[in-house]
Amino acid sequence: MTKSIAIVTGAAGDIGAAIAARLADDHDVVFLADIDAAAASAVAAKLGPDDRFVAAGCDVTSEASIAELVRRVAGAGVVRTLVNNAGAARATSLHETTPEIWRADNALNLEAAFLCFRAFEPMLKASKGSVVNIASVNGMNVFGHPAYSAAKAGLLHFTRLVAVEYGKFGIRSNAVAPGTVKTQAWEKRAAANPNVFEEARRWYPLQRVVDPQDVANAVAFLAGPLAAAISGVCLPVDCGLTAGQAELARTFSQSEHY
Repeated sequence: MTKSIAIVTGAAGDIGAAIAARLADDHDVVFLADIDAAAASAVAAKLGPDDRFVAAGCDVTSEASIAELVRRVAGAGVVRTLVNNAGAARATSLHETTPEIWRADNALNLEAAFLCFRAFEPMLKASKGSVVNIASVNGMNVFGHPAYSAAKAGLLHFTRLVAVEYGKFGIRSNAVAPGTVKTQAWEKRAAANPNVFEEARRWYPLQRVVDPQDVANAVAFLAGPLAAAISGVCLPVDCGLTAGQAELARTFSQSEHY
């Protein structure tokens, strides 16, 4: 019997690792692709046996590197799920964004998803598989990190493009847009500012920030059979952030309107 495969890019990070662990419930093999091969190997070893969790060094901004990943995966089974999770944000303001940063953020957060999809397109057609792109609330509203945000907005449109053009092949394409996620990066901020989470959660209606497992559960749902009729959507996993802020609502309700 041919084994079903899930591929998670940026899998050495907290979100990627949580997604990989969750997808193992519904797939025979999960490939953890990351530019840091050693870190991916360490995460894979923690998650389980190496015949189920396979670490793969891959630079998702490089066509040659992705082609090598395709060759490795081809001998292991059929790709049923591709999760484009790799991403990073650099400059926080438009003024600080250099042309180099703009191009680098777009290469990693947008173009990489395109390159990975096209590389695995034949396998996804064969399996009538699913693509889940990890976008961000930054792609839906303005929250800083302009180059990253513009790329994530593009990723949302790319998600719809795949859904529309490849639906005839049975391929579903969806996105998850996380808000603030409690990862190791945020833990470092908390070490410098113990109130960082308290300051962040006030903007979230649920009064908490997102956990990597929250993102993983959303990905598993969109990739799985319960979402068989869902394609071309963006699912915010943001504890209510994009629905609106209660403090702003109270401010406007208390102000005079003319």
